[in-house]
Amino acid sequence: MLVLLPPSESKAERRRGRPLDLDRLSFADLTPTRRRVAEALAEVSARPDAAEVLGVSPTLDEEIARNTRLGSAPSLPAGECYTGVLYDALDLASLDTASRRRAQRRLVVVSALYGAVRLGDRIAPYRLSMAVSLPGVGPVAGAWREVLDPELSAAAGRGLVLDCRSSTYVAAWRPSGELARRWVAVRVPGATHMAKHTRGLVARAVSQSSADPRSPEALAALLREDHGFTVALHPPSSARAPHVLDVTAPTG
Repeated sequence: MLVLLPPSESKAERRRGRPLDLDRLSFADLTPTRRRVAEALAEVSARPDAAEVLGVSPTLDEEIARNTRLGSAPSLPAGECYTGVLYDALDLASLDTASRRRAQRRLVVVSALYGAVRLGDRIAPYRLSMAVSLPGVGPVAGAWREVLDPELSAAAGRGLVLDCRSSTYVAAWRPSGELARRWVAVRVPGATHMAKHTRGLVARAVSQSSADPRSPEALAALLREDHGFTVALHPPSSARAPHVLDVTAPTG
């Protein structure tokens, strides 16, 4: 099973530690695109109009400035770097050893800067959305689309793709062909905050489970019967659309 997570806008950082080394990240074939995006991001972040190009508030000047120090800033595991509602619900640190190993193997974060990383990959904090168009690169989602396909398709193998991303990040990669029939997107009724929280709980649940469901129906049964979620599975609306799994987190 391949579980796709979005990054978070909020990111932790460290004062000490070895710097980012793009060559040590998972999915090595993404490295040339990572370098191209990182160089363009550093260049635009040093410009007076950086906030406008990046689509963020000018008050985030320190976060923008971090983009100019990607090669020297201390790195930390992606599972610690990404913070916020979804990652609080995932609560990677509290998982037992076996569950953490499954999380490291199954969970992948789709990132505007790094393309795709596993939770143990050491990354430098940054500020960049997949919706941005970078000078010299163009739309970031488009820059990743072609190179992500072989990497993530291989990572999925014969298993399911459980998609917890937002639509902004789905634009960077959509499973196709036979794999599209094993693509399940999590949809959460209600407010954005609860959607992120529930997706984090779903990622935690599949990390805790030794089972490896091979069909959308088996996944729905796992979440319902073993973890107490309320679920409703809907068929794809087209050949290139995912199954949609409506999920409500258990209460109490």
